[in-house]
Amino acid sequence: MSFINTFSIITLPNSICPHPHSQKNSKPFKYPMPLSKSKPFFSFLHSKFPLPQMATLITTTPTHKRARLKGVVFDMDGTLTVPVIDFVAMYKAVLGDDEYRRIKAESPSGIDILHHIESWSPEKQQIAYETIADYERRGLDRLQIMPGAAELCGLLNAKKIRRGLITRNVKGAVDLFHQRFGMTFCPALSREFRPYKPDPAPLLHICSDWEVLPNEVMMIGDSLKDDVACGKRAGAFTCLLDQTGRYDSPEYANVDLKPDFKVSSLTEVYLLLEEHFDLAP
Repeated sequence: MSFINTFSIITLPNSICPHPHSQKNSKPFKYPMPLSKSKPFFSFLHSKFPLPQMATLITTTPTHKRARLKGVVFDMDGTLTVPVIDFVAMYKAVLGDDEYRRIKAESPSGIDILHHIESWSPEKQQIAYETIADYERRGLDRLQIMPGAAELCGLLNAKKIRRGLITRNVKGAVDLFHQRFGMTFCPALSREFRPYKPDPAPLLHICSDWEVLPNEVMMIGDSLKDDVACGKRAGAFTCLLDQTGRYDSPEYANVDLKPDFKVSSLTEVYLLLEEHFDLAP
């Protein structure tokens, strides 16, 4: 494991996506898995920017050629926006305390609540979805942009690197995010797109829409079970946002899918991209 210094990011203007995209299902197809990557740091940046916290690179096979990056796909809740939904309380409200504890013990990387609901009776499903929607509505009232998100998107715009979004939240939440913060991600796929994360289908749909290979794209999110799993299964690079260090806990040591990169804030991402990828327009 190696470590990467990062710097405070300047703000550049965001652009609005000129072509809206539909959320219609696109037949998933497979791409080759990405190669590992590594490159010495650009030394001139040290003289221009302070070096705060460090981002972690998790890689096993070094190579001398930097991969080309043509797009970045973000998760929304807890990645582009500050976490405001109490997921533990929501899971317990849907599953009950005993069932929550049982499933949590069997799934250390996290609970896929939507997957569990799909096997229930229609009547029980409706109650569960209404409970989830209530928690999500309360979260919308307190919606805040994640620190560093606007600056990162501005820098990606300057390099003409595309931005997409995949969330398990509803389309109304995505629309409100776009309206409130003036940033547009295209395509922006909510849970109305099936199958949703951690299935790779939404990420493969975006790659098809952009006409790029998955190993030319990075998936950034705060969930191992949803975001990293989706990215890895599609064949994309993955970056885990772990603000609190929760994924350093021993319970996550033996999970099947690990990210290529791990950061504690979005302000670390751009320097990580500069160091390890070819960002030429």
